[in-house]
Amino acid sequence: MKTESKKLLTELLTTSDLVDFRRALLSDIDKLLKERIKPTPKTWLKSSEAKALLQVSNGTLQNMRNNGSLPFTKIGGVIYYNREDIQKMLLENKQTY
Repeated sequence: MKTESKKLLTELLTTSDLVDFRRALLSDIDKLLKERIKPTPKTWLKSSEAKALLQVSNGTLQNMRNNGSLPFTKIGGVIYYNREDIQKMLLENKQTY
């Protein structure tokens, strides 16, 4: 009976089938890992990144710094903005119509 079972398995399952199964399995594992491991966004953004996030000009960003609506940190001539401060400012200025 064992010989018949082995023969039946070898007729149904080929090496190609196993290779295809392995590829599909690895692909599924890769997708799951990519979904679970998402890069964390940067905490501190430079001016160009803050402008892009807010979709504002240099002048508008400077006005936000000058009037205190957007806190910033300046180190060695480079200005940094905390991502949470930007999100907080956006939420505080949210308009509903």
